Amino acid sequence: MGFRLPPIVVNAKQVLKAQQAQSSVPKGHIAIYVGEVERKRYIIPVTFVNHPSFVDLLNQAEEEFGFNHPMGGLTIPCKEDTFIDLASQLHALI
Repeated sequence: MGFRLPPIVVNAKQVLKAQQAQSSVPKGHIAIYVGEVERKRYIIPVTFVNHPSFVDLLNQAEEEFGFNHPMGGLTIPCKEDTFIDLASQLHALI
């Protein structure tokens, strides 16, 4: 027996996975690495950076990594599911 995710969450996961497959970052987007241990690369719109919830994640990244990001890009040290939930909410606002 399973459960169904709301369509917006499923759609956001598909969008995020499709964006991961691209090797270059499109104009108006940034690449970030998300995860507590194993980090995955995501491409997100730059507009996310201004959202208060995303700023909280950036502050958390600053506390953990300072300005030295080991992956070579912006690293967000949160659970991937937490990031996907936030990204789904932010995509709904766009």
